[in-house]
Amino acid sequence: MADYPVSFFFQLSFPGGDAAFQEVSGLSKEMGVEEIICGGENRFKYRLPTIATSSNLVLKRALVPSGSALTSWCSDCIDTGLATSITTKQLMLSLFDWEGKLCMSWNFYGAYPVKYSISDLNSTESKIVIESIELAYTYFDIVNP
Repeated sequence: MADYPVSFFFQLSFPGGDAAFQEVSGLSKEMGVEEIICGGENRFKYRLPTIATSSNLVLKRALVPSGSALTSWCSDCIDTGLATSITTKQLMLSLFDWEGKLCMSWNFYGAYPVKYSISDLNSTESKIVIESIELAYTYFDIVNP
């Protein structure tokens, strides 16, 4: 019987440290398609590949009130507008098995923060405050150990 990996045992590594997150989403890429209509051929359109695109990587975790290298990077990139150049980083998302062995990892190249947000504050609920960090990146590749 196959032993499939679970989705809750993962880690994000970046220059400056590692970070734990409650949720990571946006791991997707797709090939664009351009439709070409050929004169005289009415039965179909040619569908030709164009450029590959990716979604933004969205990271969610409990708010770290003492600050972190990751939130400092977000602040440096977003708060300065474009007055200073954006520092991109290479990130690695690693998925582990039950025994803590690496199953698979994804390398994200040219990543930089594009959005930072905090969950709603509500005095009638006792939820943990969640911070979300959204990162754009140039591309990612899949690394099998």
